[in-house]
Amino acid sequence: MNVTKFAIPEIIFGRGSMVHVGQCARRLGAKRVLLVSDQGVEQSGWVERVTELLEADNLEWVYYGDVNSNPRDHQVHTGAQLYQEAKADVIIAIGGGSPIDAAKGIAILASNGGVISDYEGANRIERPLPPMIFLPTTAGSGSDVSQFCIITDVARQLKLSIISRSLVPNISIIDPLILLTKSQELIIASAVDAFAHAVESYVSRIASPFTEIQALRAMELILRHLKPALEKKSIHALEQLSIASTAAGMSFSNAGLGAGHALAHSLGGMFDVLHGLVHPILLPAVMSFNTPVCTAKIGTIGRMILGPGARSDEEAALDGIDKLKHYFSEFGVPVRLRDILPERSTLATLAKAAVGDACNLTNPRTADEDSLLGICEEAW
Repeated sequence: MNVTKFAIPEIIFGRGSMVHVGQCARRLGAKRVLLVSDQGVEQSGWVERVTELLEADNLEWVYYGDVNSNPRDHQVHTGAQLYQEAKADVIIAIGGGSPIDAAKGIAILASNGGVISDYEGANRIERPLPPMIFLPTTAGSGSDVSQFCIITDVARQLKLSIISRSLVPNISIIDPLILLTKSQELIIASAVDAFAHAVESYVSRIASPFTEIQALRAMELILRHLKPALEKKSIHALEQLSIASTAAGMSFSNAGLGAGHALAHSLGGMFDVLHGLVHPILLPAVMSFNTPVCTAKIGTIGRMILGPGARSDEEAALDGIDKLKHYFSEFGVPVRLRDILPERSTLATLAKAAVGDACNLTNPRTADEDSLLGICEEAW
């Protein structure tokens, strides 16, 4: 086996674990915290809860909440300026992938300067980042444990992929009770995003035994617990989705992703669509494209989707992809690109933008512009 590495933060997991946020911040030397979130989390009451916990530990805080879904480069620049003006010393983010990615971008600029596009690609961060603590409010993005940061470059209508070991936070506090306030659409979008993380990292060019086991566990948990989480809003099922999201995050952080996420980043940059709802559309087509070069692995995934039964790898792969399409359609989310894009002519632009995305580098089958266009055509 080739030399490999596996990087994760300190993880505090469990119902009610949010109460440890102040203590964790103090342990990292905090005196004045920059707290990053967004309007939706704020309206749910979780921002206020975090500030109460910080104040109970006698910590000062400054709040930055100007973050959209698909966070913009100018929002990161403004947040970094606030961090410096407030003389903050620790960054805490509570939210889904958007506030957490924004917080990572703020941390990059706070210690390294420049503009966020300077850091596009892998391993371009030179100076250490401020201490970071993340509290995810969704079970999907994996941003709270990953080496990835995704920011929208507004001028280029493109999502920047920034990858660095420096982006793994010091501490991730994962409290499944937060999921009780999430809408059904957000639970679906988050879980499907996590499932796509698991699939793409499992078949990645740089997957290892340490990432593969996490990816398989994540897929298993999502297939078993997503429907109960939606039907009953069972805290047990939601907790299992949190575990799945964390496992998938550990996997893709260390193994990378693939063509599906490269295309999803292009879609998000151009059309500002909800990231998690792109994967029910793209993932089956990407799996079909990759099957010829990793039939055994796609077959393993297919058997997990299909259940017991003797099948060859190829049969399990093809039948599993077909059943996955049906599985996604049962949630009432878009399953064709035509449902979210204005016209078919945009597909060529999407493929051209995606070919240079860092996620495309670890796709198991080389995907050039024509290949990516073919995936989009199949998903149309």
